[in-house]
Amino acid sequence: MRSSFYSPLLSLLSLVSLALPITACRDSPSQPQASLSVAGALRAADDRGYARAVEPREFSFPADHGPHPDFRTEWWYYTGNLVTAEGRRFGFQLTFFRSALAPQMPARGSAWATRQAWLAHFTVSDVKGERFHSFERWSRGAVGLAGVRATPFRVWVQDWSAQADGGAVFPMRLQAAQGDAAIDLKLDPGKPPVLQGERGLSRKSSEPGNASYYYSLTRMPARGTVRLGRESFTVTGAAWMDREWSTSSLGAGQVGWDWFALQLSDGTDLMLYQLRHTDGRPDPASSGSFVEPDGTSRTLAFRSFSLEGFDAWQSPRSGARYPARWRVRVPSEGLDLTVTPVLADQELDVSFRYWEGAVAVEGTRRGSPVEGRGYVELTGYTESPHL
Repeated sequence: MRSSFYSPLLSLLSLVSLALPITACRDSPSQPQASLSVAGALRAADDRGYARAVEPREFSFPADHGPHPDFRTEWWYYTGNLVTAEGRRFGFQLTFFRSALAPQMPARGSAWATRQAWLAHFTVSDVKGERFHSFERWSRGAVGLAGVRATPFRVWVQDWSAQADGGAVFPMRLQAAQGDAAIDLKLDPGKPPVLQGERGLSRKSSEPGNASYYYSLTRMPARGTVRLGRESFTVTGAAWMDREWSTSSLGAGQVGWDWFALQLSDGTDLMLYQLRHTDGRPDPASSGSFVEPDGTSRTLAFRSFSLEGFDAWQSPRSGARYPARWRVRVPSEGLDLTVTPVLADQELDVSFRYWEGAVAVEGTRRGSPVEGRGYVELTGYTESPHL
């Protein structure tokens, strides 16, 4: 869902990243100020010369884990909830974004020449310590600084990476370290890929071609370590990967979205995203999917689910007011859930601000109690006061 948000921003950030590889983190006094306008950047995108997602296609794995350079942007988005044997909980996000700066490579002789800009985000939510660590890296897709390959799978920005660990794709190893935080995790495949939308074609608005190719790995068993300062924790848990490529931008009047990835205790998984207009109205292109324990899935169209935000948390940095709790209902699946952040402040304070963090879930499915864990992403709230 999220690629249309990052692509034009990557093009703007590339003016800096192509000059010098940069890192930034919340605790760094020299990090760039988050002053970019999401909606303004998206409206300015020039998509001429790129491939577009206009109709369903056949997916092929492991090839589709790899690059799609004909499209303007793509990303690999890992989130998850982890726990130690003693019950200490963590959330993590490790994401890689590629954006093309031009449809074709300019004729240049330098090994540093590239048409690809890369951005990566890394976060750790320390529930017991009540602290959110967030970091950012930009780089160019040249001289090995950043890139992606299909077999054996690897995507990386400098020394942050997701890569095959002995096979073509799985087990997959995630590694990132900066400041006081680090992760070193191995992921198993879990359920098969879920093709989102219409057989993997995820439409973002009614405008022709304003869509992406989108699939998810919704429940990957995870194991490894989390480091905070001098402490290292052995953890297990479940991860989620969203994978998308497109040449699209937000439709007219769309300012952002609320995205939910929830893993429930009965073995089912739920993905929902609700696109928002500047006046707070949900867009009919909003969509989702429900995944059974055996991996079979059903698409959830607009009006087949509801997301209601309650309360609010206001960022001391951006001044944005984000929903602080949600009621999620999917009548066809008998789901009535309450979703609550494990930490109120999980706002990434990087080159542009958005809220993305670990959440806890409780409620009922067909009248029986259910609980779970997940991740929520909220964009566009720095530009609109509407919840």
